[in-house]
Amino acid sequence: MRDRVRARLVALGRRLRRVERRELAEFGRWVETTDNLIHLTVLLLVPLLIAFVTELTTLTELSFLLFPPLASGTYTLFSDPRGKYASPRRFVGGLAVGALCGWGAQLVTMAVLPSVDPGTVHPLGAGLSILFTGGITWALDVEEPAAFSTALLVLVADTGQPVPLFGLLTVSQSAAYVFGVTVSGTIVAAVFALWRDRFYEERARYLYGSVQGDDHVLVPMRGETAGTTALFGAALAAAHEAGKVVLLDVVDDERLAAAEHALAAAHDEDSAVDGAELAELVEETADDPGDEAARLAAAESVADLERHAEAVRRRFDVPCEVVVASGDPAQVTIDTTRTANCDLVVTPYESEAGSLSPFVRSVFRGPTDAVAFRSTTAVDRWRRVLVTVARPGDSAHAMIDFGTRLAGDTGGVSVCTCIDSEAERRRAETQLANLVETVDGTIETRVARTDIQSFIDANARSYDLVILGSSGDRSAASRFISPPTFERLQDVECDVAVVDRGDL
Repeated sequence: MRDRVRARLVALGRRLRRVERRELAEFGRWVETTDNLIHLTVLLLVPLLIAFVTELTTLTELSFLLFPPLASGTYTLFSDPRGKYASPRRFVGGLAVGALCGWGAQLVTMAVLPSVDPGTVHPLGAGLSILFTGGITWALDVEEPAAFSTALLVLVADTGQPVPLFGLLTVSQSAAYVFGVTVSGTIVAAVFALWRDRFYEERARYLYGSVQGDDHVLVPMRGETAGTTALFGAALAAAHEAGKVVLLDVVDDERLAAAEHALAAAHDEDSAVDGAELAELVEETADDPGDEAARLAAAESVADLERHAEAVRRRFDVPCEVVVASGDPAQVTIDTTRTANCDLVVTPYESEAGSLSPFVRSVFRGPTDAVAFRSTTAVDRWRRVLVTVARPGDSAHAMIDFGTRLAGDTGGVSVCTCIDSEAERRRAETQLANLVETVDGTIETRVARTDIQSFIDANARSYDLVILGSSGDRSAASRFISPPTFERLQDVECDVAVVDRGDL
């Protein structure tokens, strides 16, 4: 009884850990979207920053009046880190200049109208404070919306009573306000600059798994385009120093698979097998004369794999291994991905009746990132790459990363999205800018007012490769009503790569 309870508790713990890993993976993919990352930062970091600054500014006894412009300005910084007002210099300068202009307007008003009591907001003072702020911030190029708040708030800050500043000296409340705004703004600006330069600009390194991973590539050698597919997978792996390629041959006959295993282990992995070596290897490994035919067939298969492996090594200078196995091709591929420590599967594109073959669908449903590559031009260099993006997210980042790997330093990548109306253009341009700003290389963004299939048909001849998503996040009913774009591209005049993020 006790053992049974212990076993159930262990099983429950394992199940909870699987759920936790899956939830963490989903959260990681959610936060890869730049808008989500910014909203999460505003939600978590900005309140902590304002609370910290508030604790410091209470020493000036004017902390409450600092809140409105400081909070709104901080939100402006973090909500649009690449925008017009996302400048630490502009932020601090605008707040300080606004407060100084309001203080100056107050002094002018009291000089012109001596009867005005301190702390009273006179229409003349309010008007002059806005006039001075607008003119000076424009002239100094420190225009900041929050500056107009500080210009008005300083008018009600000074009640004519001096206040102690950090317990060291006594100053007017207006002077204390200017000092408090400047110091508080400087602290916020410093934190923002650190966050933007060390995290936001480097978020691809910390958040986007495809940028650091997807460098151990497994290629199932299937169909007539297996050789070109192996080169395509090697081109992706070669972009990383730790890249490697594993070529997988799946056979139905277990005896043939065993023979190929023995032959593959009988020669140096880094050398190709020629015709003379085939006969020698068959003689050495054929314990049973009845297996000679199987051994010879196995040797020919291994020789073919080694020729492809040697082409990969010679062309891309990456390690290339050969694996032979038997069984269900899809399950063997998934199992080999795990045992060979691969994080990306690149398989030749296969279709049946216009849809993906069961093998490719099974690979897409697997736990590993996958690419189905359709070679139609027989080219083995992909310098001009078109990446089509429907929405921001982890798949979009992965596709752009793959495109830049293939294009290299001498090629170029175009990232495109399609819209239905001009009202969507500005938002689409912002989304594309967020996607590509963390990627190095020659990249252009295109927003087309047409459907994606028409755009690809019209522009495919200008590119070597089109990269699309697998539409794996769509429901079965949606895919039935409107088939994925890649299934409707039958006569496209370039190679096509369909990317699917693994179901972790």
